[in-house]
Amino acid sequence: MWIRLRQIAVACADLNRVGVELGSMFGLEACHTDPGVGVFGLKNTLWPVGTQFIECVTPIGDDPASTAAGRYMARRGGDTGYMVICEVDDITVRRATVDELGVRVAYDLDFPDEGHVGIQLHPADTGGSFLEMDQMTMAGGGEPGGPWWPAGPAWQPFVRTECVDAITAATIASPDPMTLAMRWAEITQVPYDLDESNRPTLVFDNAAIRFVPETDGRGERLIGIDVRCTDRQAVLEAGERLGCRNDDDTITAAGLEITCV
Repeated sequence: MWIRLRQIAVACADLNRVGVELGSMFGLEACHTDPGVGVFGLKNTLWPVGTQFIECVTPIGDDPASTAAGRYMARRGGDTGYMVICEVDDITVRRATVDELGVRVAYDLDFPDEGHVGIQLHPADTGGSFLEMDQMTMAGGGEPGGPWWPAGPAWQPFVRTECVDAITAATIASPDPMTLAMRWAEITQVPYDLDESNRPTLVFDNAAIRFVPETDGRGERLIGIDVRCTDRQAVLEAGERLGCRNDDDTITAAGLEITCV
């Protein structure tokens, strides 16, 4: 079995601002907007990072609290990481595992005509964030960098790698990082280990998921990602100009602390 980090979703109040941040600092170009998320009271945009994606969702209408994403932002004190979305080789096996663990499926992604089947798990049962696992069943599905229906059928022409070309890690903060890592290890069937900084970490086929102490009072959540830079200096200088740079390596954008590696 294999599992790859394919997409990170964030929830934010201002989709236009996030677009400026991702375009100006990381050189990303938006590739897709999915009208289907309107049923959840949301609108979204996706940006490819190599063959992975950052998705931003934002509530529409006069009452953000009427949406799950709006309530999540309210509980977390603003823009925040929202979902860790993975590609897997066999969703039937993954569903059997979560059923055995008693993890609830919050939403069935059952789109066989589009070649997309998956499960979005309930965050109260996973902890940390929404965790989603998807299988691409169309021609070429499962190949590294292959089709990814959540980004639409024609995302490849929008890939720009002048500044960044991959998401190499995601960071989840928790009051109890070790227990949360053990839970995610059970669900994903990927054993956890300690990294060089003694943080419990799961190593997927293309990226790491690390767990760190929650220290800012905003609760357990997805707080950051690492991006692999092809022009690190340009990214950091752009972050400085926009007032988003934190230190030598990190930029705050789209509700995440983004580490440039």
